[in-house]
Amino acid sequence: MPPEPIYLDHAATAPLLPEARAAWLEGATIWANPSSPHKPGRAARAALEDARERIKAALGWTGELVFTSGASEALAIAIQRSEAPLLAVSAIEHDALLRLARDVPRLPVDRAGRVEAAAASLPGLVAVQQVNSETGTIQGIAAIAETVRAAGGVLLCDGAQGAGKRPVPDADLVAISAHKFGGPIGIGALLVRDWALLHPSGGQERGYRGGTENLPGALAMAAAIEADSAWLAQAAQLRAVLESGIERLGGEVVGKEAARIATIGSYRMPGKSSVAQLIRFDSLGIAVSAGSACSSGSLKTSHVLQAIGYPHPGEVIRVSIGRETREADIERFLAAWGEIAA
Repeated sequence: MPPEPIYLDHAATAPLLPEARAAWLEGATIWANPSSPHKPGRAARAALEDARERIKAALGWTGELVFTSGASEALAIAIQRSEAPLLAVSAIEHDALLRLARDVPRLPVDRAGRVEAAAASLPGLVAVQQVNSETGTIQGIAAIAETVRAAGGVLLCDGAQGAGKRPVPDADLVAISAHKFGGPIGIGALLVRDWALLHPSGGQERGYRGGTENLPGALAMAAAIEADSAWLAQAAQLRAVLESGIERLGGEVVGKEAARIATIGSYRMPGKSSVAQLIRFDSLGIAVSAGSACSSGSLKTSHVLQAIGYPHPGEVIRVSIGRETREADIERFLAAWGEIAA
């Protein structure tokens, strides 16, 4: 019998939590349009607003919340409808944001992928992610936010990898996606400090997003964000075992000197291409990636590793841990690493 598959690509998408699935099925029975004025519509609206308030409470967010189809759409709304012009984005943002800012200046990062707060002193919209999806580097958002606001600017933060794992960053606009923390694909949100930051476009969601609201998705997102986060302590322990083993086997931890989230790490296997590693790990029943899901799918060189000046970007893979990951999974991964490296 082939061994059970091991999933170590949770940064791309996490498995749907049982409580989120149950909430989605409950939402599917509330089939009326939340914008309809009749009794069934009002019931659907009440359920939607309850989900909105539950998510805000779980995140500790006191501002507004616009439901979207995910973080990519949330970022698009924030950039395209911001009252402040987009003046700069960090060089290691997710592709979804960089596609919206092709001609916008990039904020440089150091060799660990950290943005210097002083570089963000601009009087317009500045975008800096909370957690990098490839290396796991955590940005000093508090200092960056202080610098941006002192210059009269507005801070947009891609919080997709941090939501449900770290406190919501002190930004003015924050994009999150439910499928990164155990909710369903196709639902996310833009957290808005103040409606005055955006100009409305009409439609649903207080006029900031058109289209019938995804009520089942909203209920499932609320259930997922409320789920127990005690597993994060175990994730930190597992990553310590993982990185100790990789270094013992001659591998290299990318950005080791930076503060990193416990669930994401990038690792170099000297002399072995990322593509070859992905193919071999997959043949052994182990799912990992090279860079973000977008980069891995196209097998293009990681812009993140290029931005930090990493000398061997073509030999790096990403491993991301989830609540289902066990020590036996890490041990089997390390055994596979040793086999491939040899």
